[in-house]
Amino acid sequence: MFTQLNPTIPVHVLGKGDGYAIGMIDYGQEHNLIWVTAIDETGELWCAPNHKVRLGKNWTMGRGENPLISKAKADARSAGQPVTAAIMPDPTPGHC
Repeated sequence: MFTQLNPTIPVHVLGKGDGYAIGMIDYGQEHNLIWVTAIDETGELWCAPNHKVRLGKNWTMGRGENPLISKAKADARSAGQPVTAAIMPDPTPGHC
């Protein structure tokens, strides 16, 4: 079952970065939920399994940053990588 999320939910996909969940796919009790997520930095849409998706910090809800998000950002900094994904041009010739 596909559920469109309205409003969208700000999330962090481990290994991809921050984005907004725009939908959710539920294949049933033997499967992970799949979050259809638009990644902020790249504009890519990823179908991320439930165990890779985390809510970000929310001051009004009193929720701090998830430790896995903090670790991913710290690891990227120590490796000299950008904390967020780089925007890559579309490799398809003649494609906008």
